[in-house]
Amino acid sequence: MQILGLNITRTKAAGNLARPDDRGGWWPIIKESYIGAWQRDVEVKHESVLSFHAAFACQTLIASDIAKLRVKLVEVDANGIWTETKNPAYSPVLRKPNRFQTRIQFFENWVLSKLQRGNAYILKERDGRGVVVRLYVLDPTRVEPLVAEDGAVYYELLDDRLVGLSERVIVPAREIIHDRFNCFFHPLVGLSPIFANGLSAMQGLSIQNNSASFFANGSQPGGILTAPGAIDQATADRLKAHWDSNYTGKNRGKVAVLGDGLKFEAMAAKATESQMIEQLKWSAEVVCSTYHVPGYMAGVGQAPAYNNIEALNAQYYTQCLQILMESIELCLDEGLGTGETLGTEFDLDQLLKMDSATMMEVLDKSSGKMTPNEQRKKIGLKPVAGGNSPMLQQQNFSLEALAKRDALADPFEKVPSSGTSPAVPPANDNADAEASKAIIEMMKGLA
Repeated sequence: MQILGLNITRTKAAGNLARPDDRGGWWPIIKESYIGAWQRDVEVKHESVLSFHAAFACQTLIASDIAKLRVKLVEVDANGIWTETKNPAYSPVLRKPNRFQTRIQFFENWVLSKLQRGNAYILKERDGRGVVVRLYVLDPTRVEPLVAEDGAVYYELLDDRLVGLSERVIVPAREIIHDRFNCFFHPLVGLSPIFANGLSAMQGLSIQNNSASFFANGSQPGGILTAPGAIDQATADRLKAHWDSNYTGKNRGKVAVLGDGLKFEAMAAKATESQMIEQLKWSAEVVCSTYHVPGYMAGVGQAPAYNNIEALNAQYYTQCLQILMESIELCLDEGLGTGETLGTEFDLDQLLKMDSATMMEVLDKSSGKMTPNEQRKKIGLKPVAGGNSPMLQQQNFSLEALAKRDALADPFEKVPSSGTSPAVPPANDNADAEASKAIIEMMKGLA
């Protein structure tokens, strides 16, 4: 049977395949937010965590910032310099990964799968030559790694008609790009940041739900009705039903008339007393910290006072994006089989973009290192004639020339190149006199 250019043989045994959780009891730990949470009925729901504003903001920010960058195919020359190139075996799949996703959608899907589940599984589709011509991001909940007795790695894929899988299959590791991180418990199983921030996200959602209920009740907390004497249960139930139907929900804010000494006393704590805003902000900050995203970039807290966009972007790149981008580049290199001289690389110019004044200052200082056409390309201008060579001022000397000068006994002694003093032409007194006379006559004429 052939699926996506891969020959699948049902009769070929790969030995006894074991799931990663057979290695030791890590799976129940990952399911719980902390040891014993299940017994205490503390549950972290994955879908609910994704709806928390800080988790949603961090994930979409990271995924969109990586996906918007163009992936270049680069080639190394004899000097070890990587420059962009094109190759018919790799360039098409980098430009259009599959039939139903653009490049941006594909890499967004890749990064979101990794952030939400800790793993991104990308299935390869090959042509008759064995060249990878399509890449598909699989649903991480429908893929499971398997390990054979000899240590070989396989992947069990459930049916997925969108990518062309009509039934459950087991494929060798060479047909899957497996990008994973935070492998705390098993080297084949990545761990999502939700493992660390799930409880904080659920706390934040609980605060928001309580706040929504509070304001839906006319910003009035719940309370109790008290009577001066004893009342039976039937009377208490009747009074409660009457109060709920007449003074809550749509009827909130109406005037209640109480008799027989009945009195209403607020029971729930007010938002100011429970420090709702501070608790909500703290839970959002915890979520941002697990994604390594500066809080202000996810709408939590104030932005830094100084206005240095380049420094802020560089900090965000190094502490959050770099490891994810480097992992994708390495996975593509190994998955596509680009070899030693070719590789993939994200174009960082759009990410680490500077303000106009800083950009012009940097380009001005790069003279001699970059050609004018390279400088013009940075600001979106076309190349010009004569701009393919680095430019320097004429008074600058090479290190080799300065070394030859310093090797002289007296470096500041003027030594003619021929070794002899240049001939000095004899003075022409008559010519000088005639020139002076002509100047005097001209001045008289002007007077």
